[in-house]
Amino acid sequence: MYKNQLDQILRESLPKALMLYGENEYLVDHYIDHYIERLQARDDLLSLYFDEWDFSQAKAYLSQSSLFGGVNLLIIKHEKKIPKKELDILISLANRSSDNYILLGFSGLAKDGKSMQSSFSNKNGGVWVRFFEQTTHEAVGMLQQKAQKIGLDIDHYALQHLMVTLNNNLALCSNELDKLAILETKVTSKDVDRLVYSTAPLAMDHFLTELFEKRDVVDMIETLLELGEDELSLLRSTQRFVNEIFLFNAHIKLHGNPDSAVILGYKLPKQVEERRAHLSMRVNSAKLLNIMTFLLSRELEMKRPNSINKEALLYGTFVEMQRYL
Repeated sequence: MYKNQLDQILRESLPKALMLYGENEYLVDHYIDHYIERLQARDDLLSLYFDEWDFSQAKAYLSQSSLFGGVNLLIIKHEKKIPKKELDILISLANRSSDNYILLGFSGLAKDGKSMQSSFSNKNGGVWVRFFEQTTHEAVGMLQQKAQKIGLDIDHYALQHLMVTLNNNLALCSNELDKLAILETKVTSKDVDRLVYSTAPLAMDHFLTELFEKRDVVDMIETLLELGEDELSLLRSTQRFVNEIFLFNAHIKLHGNPDSAVILGYKLPKQVEERRAHLSMRVNSAKLLNIMTFLLSRELEMKRPNSINKEALLYGTFVEMQRYL
């Protein structure tokens, strides 16, 4: 099921069991908050997030009546697949009482989310919905609704600018709206520039990973330029990244492990370290040397005064670079 279908159902009733998963953490949290507010369950709910997950505790909670005569709202957030037998038991318990509800926000692999859908079938009083990454237009619309809800006066252009500044991260944008509301005045694009910290470094790392994986990066280049990066800084960041990949490649061949503390002199987060290692083994050292030579020649060309369109050369550089990969 898709978001618009879920919205139609929620206008009429609240499903007893709801599973939310996909590529939109903001919407998962949005619908969890919707249940909490509509059921007025903030004081009675039980939340079991990630390592807190305990089937016995969840079962015991739904098996008893609410201590204060309210509802029993069980909220689970997990990145690992929950066994079907356990889910079926919990959903059965939710259906035994008009006061019981269960929500599952799943952040793991899509195939695991899909395999759990059967437990949330209509015959079990359940609903599942898979979210996909939103378009900019959809995201701005969601932020406008949030701004109206919290009484924040911010125009459409400022919201678009906020999205660009935070690399289209809807959850971060929503948090920033709460902070901007404290101003109790109209918020403009200039206020966003002055008060919101840009996620350009994170966007850059994501861009370089996508570049090495030979995906379409044209829109991402445009976003980075809008975030304040210039052509030469993008080129230099790419050179540093290629050099890191080369060092990972050499170290893994010599020692058999991607220890970033040894390779770079500082420890990368495990997920980033593994991604660097994976990319480094996809390209041989000869190709990496050719790429570095190519980027150096483009840097010299870009530094020639008033002779070229730097932005056009930048786009061409990345298109040509992907042919080496």
